[in-house]
Amino acid sequence: MSKTIRLTTAQAIVRYLANQFIEIDGTEHRLCGGGFGIFGHGNVTCLGEALYDHKDALPLYRGQNEQSMGFAAAAYAKYWLRRRFMFATASAGPGTANLMTAAALCHANRLPMLMLCGDTFITRLPDPVLQQLEHFGNPALGLNDGFKPVSRFWDRITHPAQVIQSLPAAIATMLDPADCGPAFIALPQDVQGWTFDYPSELFTKRTHRIRRQAPDTHEVADAIAMIEAAERPIIIAGGGVQYSGAVPELTAFAEAHDIPVVETIAGRANLLDTHPLNIGPIGVTGSDSANAVAEAADLVIAVGTRLQDFTTGSWTAFSKDAKFIGINVGRHDAMKHLSHPVVGDAKLTLQALQTEYKTPANWVSFAQGERQKWQAYVVENVKPGNRPNSYAQAIGVVNDLCGPRDRVVAAAGGLPAEVTANWRTLDIGTVDVEFGFSCMGYEIAGGWGARIAQSEQEPDAETIVFCGDGSYLLMNSDLYSSVLTQKKMIVLVLDNGGFAVINKLQNNTGNESYNNLFTDAPTIPQAFAVDFEAHAASMGCNAETVSNPTELGDAFKRAQAADKTSVIVMKVDAYEGWTTEGHTWWEVGTPHVTDNPKVEAAHKDWEATREKQRRGV
Repeated sequence: MSKTIRLTTAQAIVRYLANQFIEIDGTEHRLCGGGFGIFGHGNVTCLGEALYDHKDALPLYRGQNEQSMGFAAAAYAKYWLRRRFMFATASAGPGTANLMTAAALCHANRLPMLMLCGDTFITRLPDPVLQQLEHFGNPALGLNDGFKPVSRFWDRITHPAQVIQSLPAAIATMLDPADCGPAFIALPQDVQGWTFDYPSELFTKRTHRIRRQAPDTHEVADAIAMIEAAERPIIIAGGGVQYSGAVPELTAFAEAHDIPVVETIAGRANLLDTHPLNIGPIGVTGSDSANAVAEAADLVIAVGTRLQDFTTGSWTAFSKDAKFIGINVGRHDAMKHLSHPVVGDAKLTLQALQTEYKTPANWVSFAQGERQKWQAYVVENVKPGNRPNSYAQAIGVVNDLCGPRDRVVAAAGGLPAEVTANWRTLDIGTVDVEFGFSCMGYEIAGGWGARIAQSEQEPDAETIVFCGDGSYLLMNSDLYSSVLTQKKMIVLVLDNGGFAVINKLQNNTGNESYNNLFTDAPTIPQAFAVDFEAHAASMGCNAETVSNPTELGDAFKRAQAADKTSVIVMKVDAYEGWTTEGHTWWEVGTPHVTDNPKVEAAHKDWEATREKQRRGV
C-alpha cells in the first residue's frame, strides 16, 4: 500500500514546486527560482502559510505592484533561457487583475511564469465577497477566467486532488520548447485550505530536462535542396537560437557556408558585433545593412523567430520572389508566410543541415560592404556632440564603458529601436530588449528580475537599464525593491518630455503634435520638469543628473563603483535625437479621408510602399 501524506492544497503545491529540479549543462538547479508575491486575503492565510515553511528553498521577493512582479519573473526566465521560472502570487480581485499585462507579455514572448492567484470561494456560501465580480447569468465566471487568452495553461483548482494532475501539466507546458508560456492556476480561498491524502511519490525529487525535438528527415532534405539552389541566402537569427542553446551551431553553420546573418530584436547578441558574418539587426528598428541584404536575398533561412512585423517590415523587407525556410520547434512559427517548415530544435536542425554548399563570394562581399557602411554610420551616430543630447549618444557612452557580460535591458518607446540599431554586442546573450509586447514599465521591473537571476550566476556583472521618462513615470517602484533586496542595477533615465516616439510617429503621418509630449497636451496648462533624481533618491538609490554625454560617462563610472542601485538622469532631445537610418516600412493605420492636406499626403506616401508587401499566411 502506497504511503500518503495529508496536506492542504496550498501546502501540496508549494512542496511539489520545492522538489522540482532541472539539469542545465550538467549542473542541477532548482527549477523554480522562487517567487514574487504581494499578499492579500485571497492568498495570505493558506498559500502564505505554505510558502513560509519553504522560504529557504523558494525565496519570496515582495514586489510593489503585481504587474511589475510579473515583468520581473519574465526577465528572470529570459536570463535563464526559459530553463527556470519564477512564480507570481496575487490576491483575489485587483491584485490578480494587475498581473494580466505581465501574463500577456510572457505569452507574446513565449516565456514561462507560474501564476498562483487567489479566487472566490468555490462553495459560494459567503457570496458575494469583497472584490468579487458578479455575473448574474453565469455564477462560475469570474475575473480569473479573463486570463485564459493570455495563458498557455489555465486551471481552477476546485478539489485538492486536482493538484496531482494540474501541477505537472503546468510545468510541462512551461518547459515545452514549442508551447512555452505562462501558466495560470486559480486557487479559491476555501480550497487552498482543504486537505487531501496525497501520494508521497508526488513529492519525491524530480529532475527535468528540456526536450530536444529532432527534425523530420524529409523536411531537412528539402531544406538542403533549397539552400544548394540559392545564390543570395541569408539567415535571420531569432531569440529561439539562444533558448535552444544553438549559438555555436548557428555560428558554425554560417561560417561553413559563408551565409550572412541578420538578427531580430529578440535575437540580438546571437553573434558578436565583430563577427564578419554579422550583418546587423533587421527590420523597422534595424540597420541599412541587414535590410539591404534582406531585400536582395533569394532565400531566407529563419531560425527561431516568429517573424514579427518589426522583423519583416510588415512583410516589405524581402523580395516577393524570395523563398523561406522556417526552422522552429513550433509548427505555428515554422510555417509562417508559406515557409518550407523544418519543425525541430534549432541546435539539432542546424547540425542536420549537412551540405558542401558555399555562398557565392560576391554575395558575401556585398553583405560585408553594407555592414561596414552601417558600422561607420553607428560610430558617427553615437558620437557625443554630433547633435543635441540623444538616446544614441547615451547608448554609445555606456557601450564603451560597460563590461562584456553586463546585461542591457530596454523596452517600449524609442529606446528599443535605438538600442537595437546602435548597440555593439560585446558578448553572447547580453541584450534583453522587450519588444514582443512592447510593454512600458518592463524596464525597471525587468532589470530587477534580470539582476536576481544574474546574481545567481554572474554576480560581478552589471544589469544596465535604459528607460525613458514615460516608462519611468508609469512604473518605477522596483527601484525600491532593488535597494531593499540588494540587487544592484544601473538605471539611465533619458528624459525627452513625454511619449516622444509616438509624437514622432504622429508627426511622420502628417498629424500635429497632440497629447504625447507634455508641452503639447491641451489639458496641461503648464508643464514642469519632474525631479527624477530626487524621486530615485527618495527610494534609497544613488542618483544624479547630468547635462551631457561626457558627464554621463563620468556618472556611469561612479555607478559601476557603487554597491547599490544608481539612477542617472539626462535630458535628450525629442525631435533631433533619433537614429534616422535603418528603418523599413511599417504598416500603421492612416486616415483614408481627411481635411488635413499633410495627413492626406502622408497617407499617400505611406501607402505607396504597400506594393512591396508580400502576400502570405
